[in-house]
Amino acid sequence: MFKLIKLIIWLTGILTLAWFLLHFLGYKINYQYFHYSKKACEKKLNQCERHLIYNGIKQLQCNIKCVNPKLFIKREK
Repeated sequence: MFKLIKLIIWLTGILTLAWFLLHFLGYKINYQYFHYSKKACEKKLNQCERHLIYNGIKQLQCNIKCVNPKLFIKREK
């Protein structure tokens, strides 16, 4: 139990230091990224579903790559 509490404290400290370091270096964390990317991903999946229904599986051309990790943490200008 003591090891678990110690691990939680260490992880909290490391995450706090990383957050301050990112802000110090001029990076910004986009907290709304997953909310907006979810909507875009749902649109892509709906288009892919329609394409699959009309053309079948032989001519399926879907790009289901939804999350771009570079947009989650971006440099402030």
